[in-house]
Amino acid sequence: MDITNLTVHELMEKLQNKDLTSTEITKAYINKIDKKEEDVKAFVTLLKEEALKQAEQIDKKRENKEIESNVAGIPIGIKDNICTKGVKTTCSSHMLENFISPYDATVMEKINNENLINLGKLNMDEFAMGGSTEYSYFKKTSNPWNLNKVPGGSSGGSAAAVASNMVPWALGSDTGGSIRQPASFCGVVGLKPTYGLVSRYGLVAFASSLDQIGPITKDVEDSAILLNLITGHDKKDSTSANIEKKDYTLNLKNNIKGKKIGVPKEFLGEGINKEVKENIEKAIERYKNLGAEIVDISLDIANYSLATYYIIACAEASSNLGRFDGIRYGYRTKEFKDLKDLYKKSRSEGFGEEVKRRIILGTYVLSSGYYDAYYKKAQQVRTLVMKEFKKAFDKCDVILTPTAPTVAFDIGSKTNNPLEMYLADIYTVSVNVAGLPGISIPCGVDKEGMPIGMQLIGNKFEEDKILNLAYAFEQDMKFREKYKPEFKK
Repeated sequence: MDITNLTVHELMEKLQNKDLTSTEITKAYINKIDKKEEDVKAFVTLLKEEALKQAEQIDKKRENKEIESNVAGIPIGIKDNICTKGVKTTCSSHMLENFISPYDATVMEKINNENLINLGKLNMDEFAMGGSTEYSYFKKTSNPWNLNKVPGGSSGGSAAAVASNMVPWALGSDTGGSIRQPASFCGVVGLKPTYGLVSRYGLVAFASSLDQIGPITKDVEDSAILLNLITGHDKKDSTSANIEKKDYTLNLKNNIKGKKIGVPKEFLGEGINKEVKENIEKAIERYKNLGAEIVDISLDIANYSLATYYIIACAEASSNLGRFDGIRYGYRTKEFKDLKDLYKKSRSEGFGEEVKRRIILGTYVLSSGYYDAYYKKAQQVRTLVMKEFKKAFDKCDVILTPTAPTVAFDIGSKTNNPLEMYLADIYTVSVNVAGLPGISIPCGVDKEGMPIGMQLIGNKFEEDKILNLAYAFEQDMKFREKYKPEFKK
């Protein structure tokens, strides 16, 4: 038995039945990292020794009946923009290359309270800006299905680590599709929760009104389990929603008869890869056979979501990244003439090309004379996008779309064309603009055997509905039984 092939709920059962110990599970994952990391390059910081020590302690506590949590002793990987006390949090940037966080993000506190074992910090596009994990200062992560292809981004390290069985599950962050798009490219499950459901305290900010932490897992049930662990109101985050906690595992049922699934015609039109479209159409047929009702809807305003997203995201990035000035913490240039020169050189040398591109764009749209024309207008369109989704949810329970217009592309094929890279987010950004929950689950593969992702979008705080429909599809299709990463070179 390969322990690393098991889902988290299967590992939980084996721990409960004393078939496995936490030490055995952790060792199995460390062995897998030793075998696969050289090819996949998913980690920025590895915590192998610390993980083993923690696993041994948890096994002792479990023997002495000092542990209540049923996920205790299960390893996890953490995206490297989530603050982890005493561990480097680099955001895959030269700017924060040696930054050791003095505190834990709220999600890390929750994970530590459950005695999960942090195996390490995972690679990403620098400051979460990018869709391929090629914009990391440290390394380019490869897709486990084909090592010449990108894993998606910005949570590419998280998705690749789960797909290659180097971690059983991971945390990512999603600003415009950064959990769902890499999940689609790597054939795993990625959930972006409703804005405010999971605390952002301790997440290094990219675009504060769009960012959200969420799970990347092997299957839908694991996604519901991890979502249960990380949700909840947080006084330290002013945007955290104070709503009643749900148990998302309770709604994982196969019965979806009578559920209404909206399919927007705009998302299956121009620009979509033929094989992606065919697999989405097959998924729609599968839902019909499972008893769901398919409703044709229009989301015309979604056409404007991409421009709206990039204006808002870059404006907020420009503001948020102003704190990295070479004075307080982070990278500082070695030679400078005066204060202005210190700022200029520290930021020029510390940030990569994509981050600088977005800071410049964001500063431009916030500048005097352009603020009303761009930023204010984008916020007005954002309201229209929210209203458009609200109208759609009057007709259906969830909305079904592709996650990305293509499968994973070759490493290096789009880095010289930022606009083409931005278009890879066309189906995901509207979910962040409207603050809605979205999940990507695998729905097939193309002729080359690369995974294709399907996205289900829910109304605010209705994660249980999208999880239910995702679970029913997953149980019927059995993607994990049919397809496995090939690690082709």
